[in-house]
Amino acid sequence: MNEKILKNVSPWVWVPTLYFAEGVPYFVVNNISVMMFTKMGVPNGDMAFFTTLLYFPWFLKGIWSPIVDVVKTKRWWIVAMQMLLTAMMVLLTLTLPHPSADVIGGGSTPISMFTLTLVLFIIAAFASATHDIAADGYYMLAHSPSSQAAFIGIRSVFYRVASVFGQGVLVFIAGKIESKTGDIPMSWQITLGVSAVIFFLITMYHIFALPHSAEDKPRVEGAMSSATDNLRELANSFMTFVKKPGVLLAIAFMLLYRLPEGFLIKLCQPFLVHSVEEGGLGLPTELVGTVYGVFGVIALLLGGILGGIYSSRVGLKKSLWLMAAFMTLPCLTFVYLAIAQPSNVVVITIALCIEQFGYGFGFTAYMLYMMYFSEGEFKTSHYAICTAFMALSMMLPGFVAGYIQEAIGYVNFFWMVMACCFATLLVTFFVDRKIDPNYGRK
Repeated sequence: MNEKILKNVSPWVWVPTLYFAEGVPYFVVNNISVMMFTKMGVPNGDMAFFTTLLYFPWFLKGIWSPIVDVVKTKRWWIVAMQMLLTAMMVLLTLTLPHPSADVIGGGSTPISMFTLTLVLFIIAAFASATHDIAADGYYMLAHSPSSQAAFIGIRSVFYRVASVFGQGVLVFIAGKIESKTGDIPMSWQITLGVSAVIFFLITMYHIFALPHSAEDKPRVEGAMSSATDNLRELANSFMTFVKKPGVLLAIAFMLLYRLPEGFLIKLCQPFLVHSVEEGGLGLPTELVGTVYGVFGVIALLLGGILGGIYSSRVGLKKSLWLMAAFMTLPCLTFVYLAIAQPSNVVVITIALCIEQFGYGFGFTAYMLYMMYFSEGEFKTSHYAICTAFMALSMMLPGFVAGYIQEAIGYVNFFWMVMACCFATLLVTFFVDRKIDPNYGRK
């Protein structure tokens, strides 16, 4: 294909696959790793701590984003990162350790056995975060503003399709293989292999299908000075951010509003698959893929959609308390599940869907508040700083969640999560008094 033909490629040809490719490695690194280490018998404390470390590249990606902006083209970065991610998935498949069934059954698999696996995951995480930067930049260059607006929903949908694939389909595949063979390490090795094959096919497709945009030019000449200017601008943006009125309250809100979810998110899947004797529900892996990775994601999306509709009608201020309640009260479903340990799949599915719907609905207020606080001259960069605090709000609880659960058990852990809801309500109380009543309303 010549460049003229590529310029005229419909966004339908590349937008869905690009955002599916953006989502898959994120969910492999941050979700598949949690389930895989849990099933391999790694204790919750080490599992939660080391999988939380894998999130660092997304927290830090603003630091090296200027390099992506000035060196090579966004298209080049996309293809290069997809090739690197494919290579990492292949290496993960080939090098995954095989702890014995006795070690796995005892729940005492040392995390040191997975040192190479963690190194490959962290490289994949940096590649994935860099791919995010390039893909989002490329999206704004490769088609017109009107087309961008028309496809904003499509890119979101296919990112969520990647979520269902990563948290649902891949986990289901691993579970099916495990139930037929009884070989847990092999089931995850094959699952990672499936991920590698699919990502390889997407990469090959994008080499030919991604259009070349006249706007997407390499800026090698003066790249270092441009990168320096961008880093200086980043520092200036941060200085203006910390000088904004009410910044300490805003940071407290961004760190504490999601505190219950920050503790919960790392232990959801381990709780579902751990045996009843260990305090879990003892669900088969493939069932977790269906219940949590498919129905749970659908409930999450529905909550987010309805939250967006509701907040646009009444504004951020009027919706904040209701959304805070939805963010916190569904955590009770895990207290119920831990105490009752039901075996009825329908009951478990309903409980998980209630929790995920509440999180999806309540998270809308969080996103709106970040946009509200970012208003002003440096809106884009201030919002990027807010998203860094959002990532930090998930990382800080994640580091210690597993160790706390090991020390006090699942029932007490979920009661502790409920106690953390007071932090959410406290920061909501103070923030509510500062919000413009008209913000967010149509």
